[in-house]
Amino acid sequence: MKSDVIDKTPLELNADGTEKKSKTVFMLPVLIFAGLSIAFAIGLTLNPKEIPSVLIGKEAPQFDLSPVQGREMGLKMTDLMGQISLVNVFASWCTECKYEHPFLMELSQKKILPIFGLNYKDQPNDAQDWLDNLGDPYTRTGADLNGRVAIDWGVYGVPETFLVGPDGRIIHKHIGGLNWEKFNQEILPLITDLQGNSAE
Repeated sequence: MKSDVIDKTPLELNADGTEKKSKTVFMLPVLIFAGLSIAFAIGLTLNPKEIPSVLIGKEAPQFDLSPVQGREMGLKMTDLMGQISLVNVFASWCTECKYEHPFLMELSQKKILPIFGLNYKDQPNDAQDWLDNLGDPYTRTGADLNGRVAIDWGVYGVPETFLVGPDGRIIHKHIGGLNWEKFNQEILPLITDLQGNSAE
């Protein structure tokens, strides 16, 4: 024989005899809104240019890209091996890339280390015109037409620059445009350390 369970908890009633609603029911939307507001406020205090990369200390993802239109040499993972290098992600449609470009030209002329270009989601003619007109600081440049390689590298936007060690491991990631001040503060000390370690 089936027995019914009867809830014997007394009901709280209003003056008109209707059941009182729990205060929790009314407080729930307020608590949810407060939680979202706090999370949003914390998010606003974070610097998007300080997003850590999960690839730091790991070998760079394997890739093999055809050259940018008008260039003879593409870019693949094996090109990075055996030397300290920079991989610069750029695009002709990127405003900040245009401000960064003169620095890259100066850096390439100083021959501190090779700079490899990863051209992100660009039209072939636009990429070629960019390098022809502004100068080509890159030892090799790969055309990442669909952005697949950039995604594998964890790129959030352009420009971004990676310092890669002789063993193909990513040492540092810089988000945004580089200049001499940022290069000397962030990247040059790491290059010096890598050179010192390789000399031992």
